[in-house]
Amino acid sequence: MAVGKETLFDRFLAPIFRNLIDRDAIDAYYHSRDWETASQQFCNPQVDYPDYYQQNFHGIQGGYLNLSAAFSYDPIVQYVLPPGESIVRSALIDRITSQPRRILDLGCGTGSTTLKLKQAFPQAEVVGLDLSPYMLVVAQDKAQTANLDISFCHGLAEATGFPAHSFDLVTASLLFHELPPAIARDVLRESFRLLRSGGEVLILDGNQPILRSTPWLMEVFEEPHIKAFAQNSLDADLSAIGFDNVETEAIWLVHQITRGVKPIVGRVQFEAIEPTAEAWAMG
Repeated sequence: MAVGKETLFDRFLAPIFRNLIDRDAIDAYYHSRDWETASQQFCNPQVDYPDYYQQNFHGIQGGYLNLSAAFSYDPIVQYVLPPGESIVRSALIDRITSQPRRILDLGCGTGSTTLKLKQAFPQAEVVGLDLSPYMLVVAQDKAQTANLDISFCHGLAEATGFPAHSFDLVTASLLFHELPPAIARDVLRESFRLLRSGGEVLILDGNQPILRSTPWLMEVFEEPHIKAFAQNSLDADLSAIGFDNVETEAIWLVHQITRGVKPIVGRVQFEAIEPTAEAWAMG
C-alpha cells in the first residue's frame, strides 16, 4: 500500500504487528470480491469529498478513500485500543441511559460500534453513516455475518441529510480526532438538530487532557487533526451548542467518553412550585 510520512508506528510498532496480523486472511478477504462494484451500492452521487478527508490517515495515502484502509483497519485497531477494542467500544454502550428507538452511528467505519449498538438494542432501528464506501462494504459484511439488520449510508457526518428530530441517540467512536475543529463543531450542531428532545449524544475518542500532556502519543499514527483535537474541549463545544448534562469520563486512562442530552423544550419544572395553603383552598 502507498504510505505517507514515517510515524512511530512505522518505525517501532509495525514490525511487531506484522507478526500478530493474519496477512493471509487479509489477502484472501481482499481477493474475495470486486471492491469497486461492491462499493457502488453505497456511493451517494451527491456526496462531495471535502479536502480535510482527502488526506493521509494512519500512514495510508489518501486515507479512507484508499481501499487498503478498509480491509486493514480491523486487524490493526484490535491491537491499538488498550486494554482491548471490544472492551473500549462496549464502554460507550454501557453509558447509554435511554432506551432509544432510532440510533445513528456517525463515522461508523467498519461498523464495530454499530454492531454493538444493534446487539444492545435489538428492537431499535440502527443506522451507520460513513464517508468511505469501502469501509461501508466491510461494515455490511460484518452485519450480515452477525445476522444483524443495520442500515448503512454514505454521507457526511456534518450534513447527513436526515430529517430533524429523527433520532433518539447519536454516537461517534474514534471520529472527532480525525476532524478539523470547525467541522467537529458542525458535526455536533448536526447531532443536536437530528436528536429529539431528551435524546443523547455519546462520543468515544482519545482522552484530550492526556493527549495534551503526552505529545509523543499524537505521533504514533499519522493523524492530521489530532493536535487540534487535543487542544479543544468537547465539553465546551457541546455546552456552547446547547446540550445539557454534559460530562466527560476518562476510560482506561487514554480514552474518554463524552455525553450530552438535548434539552426537553417546554418542560414544566413542577418541583419548583410550592403552592401555599391558600392556593389549595381556592380549589
